Amino acid sequence: MGMHRHLTFLLLSLCAPGTFIKAIVLPDLPRVVTLSEDTVSGTRVAEVTVSCSNTSSSPNVTLDSIEPNHPFNSIAVSSDPIDATTFRAEVTLRAGAELNARQVNQYTLILRAACPGEDEVEKRLFVRVTAGHVLRCDTPFASAEGDVVQVLADVAPRTPLYAVLPQPLGGLTVSGNSLGDHTPTEGSSLGDSRTPGMEEWDRGSHYPPFQFRLRNHNTPLMLTRRGVVLAPDNGFDPSKDTQMFRLEIEVMDRHGHNCSGAVRVEVLPSLRPRVTFLEPHRAVTVTEGIGPLEVITQVHARGDNVRYAILAPVAPVLFTIDEVTGEIRSTRRLEVIRAHLLIRAYNVLHPDDHATATVNVTVQGTDHQAPRCVPAIFVSQVPETMSPGSILETLRCTDSTSTDGCLHYALEGPPSSLSHFCMEGPQLKVNTTLDYDSEAMAALGFQFTATIVVTVGEQPLQSTRVPVLVTVTPVNEFRPACPSGATFTVPETAAFGSVVGRVAGTDRDYPLDSLEYSLEGESGPAQPFSIDRRTGEIRVVGPLGSQQQRSYRLVVRLTDTHNDLDLRKRQSRLCDVSVRLQAVPDEPPVCIPEVQELQITAGSPGSRQPVTRLVCHSSPDSAVLTYSIVGGNEDGRFRLEGNTLVYLPGDRAEPHRFVLLVEVWGGSGARRRSTVVALVVHVAPRSTPVPPSTSTQHTTLQREPLVVMRIEAVWHPPAWFVAVLTVSGALLLATLGCTAWYLLCSNRAPGKLFLAKRDSLMAVLRTHATAGTISSPVRLGLGAGSEGIDLMRGSCDPQLHVGSAGQTPALADSCCGPRGGDPSFVAKTAAQGVQTDSEPPQPV
Repeated sequence: MGMHRHLTFLLLSLCAPGTFIKAIVLPDLPRVVTLSEDTVSGTRVAEVTVSCSNTSSSPNVTLDSIEPNHPFNSIAVSSDPIDATTFRAEVTLRAGAELNARQVNQYTLILRAACPGEDEVEKRLFVRVTAGHVLRCDTPFASAEGDVVQVLADVAPRTPLYAVLPQPLGGLTVSGNSLGDHTPTEGSSLGDSRTPGMEEWDRGSHYPPFQFRLRNHNTPLMLTRRGVVLAPDNGFDPSKDTQMFRLEIEVMDRHGHNCSGAVRVEVLPSLRPRVTFLEPHRAVTVTEGIGPLEVITQVHARGDNVRYAILAPVAPVLFTIDEVTGEIRSTRRLEVIRAHLLIRAYNVLHPDDHATATVNVTVQGTDHQAPRCVPAIFVSQVPETMSPGSILETLRCTDSTSTDGCLHYALEGPPSSLSHFCMEGPQLKVNTTLDYDSEAMAALGFQFTATIVVTVGEQPLQSTRVPVLVTVTPVNEFRPACPSGATFTVPETAAFGSVVGRVAGTDRDYPLDSLEYSLEGESGPAQPFSIDRRTGEIRVVGPLGSQQQRSYRLVVRLTDTHNDLDLRKRQSRLCDVSVRLQAVPDEPPVCIPEVQELQITAGSPGSRQPVTRLVCHSSPDSAVLTYSIVGGNEDGRFRLEGNTLVYLPGDRAEPHRFVLLVEVWGGSGARRRSTVVALVVHVAPRSTPVPPSTSTQHTTLQREPLVVMRIEAVWHPPAWFVAVLTVSGALLLATLGCTAWYLLCSNRAPGKLFLAKRDSLMAVLRTHATAGTISSPVRLGLGAGSEGIDLMRGSCDPQLHVGSAGQTPALADSCCGPRGGDPSFVAKTAAQGVQTDSEPPQPV
């Protein structure tokens, strides 16, 4: 009975609601949803079913995304459930959201759902974004304000300023490209206004062809069929201030999709100065009788690269103008006439930048005579100390009408002359100080040239010109100045003629520092020095003794030269110069100790580490000692600073020993005395502190395998080449074999002929040899350059000895008997070409 009660309680507990929590279910997830990038805002992206285990209330569903700034709204749960435990949740596109498949082509959404009293469930929804089919224009081209382009007003006509180009990343998005944010370079070719990216359309690529249309036509700018905005045909007006033009452009592809945008072109004033005439109107009067190519007048215009030209009159051509200088000259002898010239000045690199001026030329007759002036030419020399306002000359000019009050005086010439002189009536005066002691005056050659123009009344051509030449002469105004710190040191053993030093005096009179040097007092034991008159170099001309005198005091006189026309006005100054004698040791220096062994620990790299200081002295003690490392300084790690040895640590990781040899000497020249000191320096590497550790760790370094690749070039000839080479070799061997066989056969025939001749001659010779008529060795020659036969007399049969090439075949008798001779046989054999040893062999 007790067991039955327990089972009944257990069944009632299992049937009671809420006893066990059942998890919520998202049966539709995970899944993938495809969405086009041209989907409008508010579109439902996906619908998700949420299933709960009880019927208490609607579930709570939240949305999260792995990608930041996702374009989706929060989850909305439908108020109309499918049944008591099943609900619908919607994922929608946020208002104003823009999808771009080129930037993000998939979003991962995380949905978390929870029913009251149940566990939360998390599932994922994948939204894949695909490229759309709507043409869109990128910002700022598609913005309300439009894209902005700034150009200068002096850009060339039809210059590309802006281009609407397709993006090469795919899709149908159109963007703008500014071409006018810089000044086009001079000489650039406009061509057909092709822009970057347009060549892609010409090659038939995947970019769709676009059509560009200008909505507003109240602008001088032009739009090409390729979407390029060009400057006007005549360019912009450079005389205006900042100008603004707006272009509204519509873009359409071949499918009828379109978008629009705007471009604002801001034309800024040109930074280049405009060409302008300083005097736009000028009247010139000349007298008749002026010859050809004489200068009538000259025009001036401001600007860059200015050139000049005469626009009118075209005929008759009485005047010509230099296109660079603007000088107007006559082309022939002028008569009484009035001419109106229209002159144009323009920028040669930008011809549209130009200005015009008028010049009225009046040619008058010579009814009046020019005034006469005394002197007719003025040449003078003035000192540089002449004060401003001083009168140089007063002209005395008279006119034929005796109206001296109507004469006008003017000074013409270079700017330097006009700044230093001026005219006050007939008087020529000094205007500013004439400083002879300057480089500017020296560049002018100390001379000024000018012209005094004397005119009668209001007729400038009835004038007289008086040339002026003024030469400025020097005045000795300043005394020479002594150099500061004129103290020199010389060894007491200095040889005759040794240079002690140079006294560099100064003088402000031109030519600058033109001085002569001399010593007060004669050279001798008390003053064993001399000075160069021009350079001021002091040299030793006598013995120096430091025991008697430690220093010398010299008095040098500085005298200026060529500073005044009057040589009696030379100025001088006395300067004190001190010469100190440097003692030279009589014995080598003594260093204690002469051998040192040191041990140091290297410091950080780049530091300076003193090692030791050498203690050396000489006799006398005042002698200066010099120290130098002469050996053992590997890698230049040691150096001497006076008598201190300094070590420069490096990155050496192991101990090293240096054996340094330091030479210490005093004096110079032939009396140099030196001592060598040996230093043994043990350098230990800088130790690295290791932190304490309770355990020892052994690390085995694994060496990475080293792969060495060796590439050898091998040539594998083709089959046809091997076949041709084999056939050619076989033919070559056959040819060589035939040639050798032919030569062998041709050499055998002469040998047979020689053997035949030898047999006939041998028969004759054997007969005489048997009869005893041959008493001496006989040589038989068979022709020039051929082999020969030597025959020995005897009772036995003669033997023929034939030598190799270059040797004579010999016929000898092995039984050589007593020598005897038959004169008749000798004569016969001589006639047949057989000779004895007493004569040289002759050819048969």
